[in-house]
Amino acid sequence: MEKISPIDSRGRGLKARFWLIACLAIVIQPLQADQPGKAAIASAHYLATEAGHEVLAKGGNAFDAAVAVSSVLAVVEQTSSGIGGGAFWLLHRASDGFEVMIDGREMAPAAAHKDMYLNEDGSVNRDLALNGPMAAAIPGEIAGLEHLAVNYGRLPLAESLKPAIRIAREGFPVYTKFHGMLTYKEKTIRRWPAATQAFLPNGKVPEMGEIIKLPDLASVLEKVAAQGRDGFYKGEVAQRLVDGVRAAGGNWTMQDMAGYTVKERAPVRTSYGGYDLVTASPPSSGGIAIAEILNIIEPYKVASLGKVQRTHLIVEAMRRAYRDRALYLGDPDFYPVPQARLTDANYAAGLRAGIMFDRATPSDMLPGRENLPDGTDTTHFSVMDAEGNMVAATLTVNTVFGSSFMVPGTGFVLNNEMDDFSAKPGEPNAFGLIGFTANEIQPFKRPLSSMSPTLMLGNDKAAAIGTPGGSRIITMVLLGILDFMDGNEPESWVALPRYHHQYLPDKIFAEEDAFTADEVAALEAMGHTVEVRSRSWGNMHGVMWNRKTGEVTAGSDPRSDAGRAIVR
Repeated sequence: MEKISPIDSRGRGLKARFWLIACLAIVIQPLQADQPGKAAIASAHYLATEAGHEVLAKGGNAFDAAVAVSSVLAVVEQTSSGIGGGAFWLLHRASDGFEVMIDGREMAPAAAHKDMYLNEDGSVNRDLALNGPMAAAIPGEIAGLEHLAVNYGRLPLAESLKPAIRIAREGFPVYTKFHGMLTYKEKTIRRWPAATQAFLPNGKVPEMGEIIKLPDLASVLEKVAAQGRDGFYKGEVAQRLVDGVRAAGGNWTMQDMAGYTVKERAPVRTSYGGYDLVTASPPSSGGIAIAEILNIIEPYKVASLGKVQRTHLIVEAMRRAYRDRALYLGDPDFYPVPQARLTDANYAAGLRAGIMFDRATPSDMLPGRENLPDGTDTTHFSVMDAEGNMVAATLTVNTVFGSSFMVPGTGFVLNNEMDDFSAKPGEPNAFGLIGFTANEIQPFKRPLSSMSPTLMLGNDKAAAIGTPGGSRIITMVLLGILDFMDGNEPESWVALPRYHHQYLPDKIFAEEDAFTADEVAALEAMGHTVEVRSRSWGNMHGVMWNRKTGEVTAGSDPRSDAGRAIVR
């Protein structure tokens, strides 16, 4: 038996103790990294991002910050969202891992019916469906904000609304996107005196940097701060809205307003690349479509493929998911959405079997309805607080400035979400999307959405992502998820060049820098039609916590001059 000298014995003892400490460190490290320790907020406007951090500094959590960010965007970014619209807030509570989607989607009024936008010849009256009070559904954002504050926040609703009220009264400077979208919609806005007065204060589009004040909106928010949802859906504000809508030819009632309810929905859940994905459920089509696409492409190991082959397979999966969106998705309270089947791996395997590895599948060759026709704006923010609570929220008034209609004395435009219903079977809406019975107009129904707030959860990382962009939201979020899976940071996801396919029209739409000329030629040789557009799309915002390093990062889309991502 080998003898151990005192020196050797002491050395081995030290080594043993170091080994034990190292093992304990490995065990303890996950506990030390159980909270990010910093907060990250990325949104479409720096004032909204700052408002979220302001509320966190007052002792609020991510859910209070979401109220602040949402309400400030409702002031400074009415091009895209507002209290005249709706939202989905996807929540992750760190203390128990609870996740839920808060459905503040707009609701059709009682007088709505499936033929309400049809002309005598059966064609769709696009102006009626998009512009003015008949285009507006009952807003859901205020009810959602109260629900967030009361059920998940730490601060009173009134406290989290303070930044928005202050900014509405003091004003905000006109920025590039606001100026550009106002110029784009000026003609329509001029049809409605209250909107003209609010956004064209001197009878013309304001100059860059000019201050826009919205005192009427501040007054409405003050009533909500004092009375909660009753300050909006009942009493003086509700009566003013109903009277103003009806005077201009709309069909709202006080019963419609008082009857609006927030719904809590179980999120769509799927997995990909070793991560759990939690995403939007119906009446959003986003979560189901994303799950379906990921299920189709997972066996291909697309990360290891060349750019053209990878794009081809992803586009083929997009094509099939958007076909199913048109046929099967709608408000689950009105239509039996086959969610389990559409998100099942075996169903994806059947769809995958029809994909040719070297050839595009023409959309009109996919099984489904016959004789289909050949046939933007929203906002998103992501929040993570120092405890690890997360919110991915997508808010909307539908197209730019919604219906452009503003009831006098309110300071906010109403949505035109009624156009997100299928006004006529197979008839494209403003984003070229088609629909059938699942998404036909019915009283009290919520229109199908593409909004796709998404959480990505793993042992090593936790992240939130989302974007505006109408029908392109789903594919943008998908590409961001895949970039996350490739190991990249939020700044990469949000800047990534984008491409899109939505079944009909049968084209790949691409940003200018998405493909090289050779890649376009290769895709077209496979049978794809590629349309490169000079205008970019989307405004993505994401946050991520790296559990291994403890680093918290955030990214705000470089396509927007006003967006801001801040980690504190």
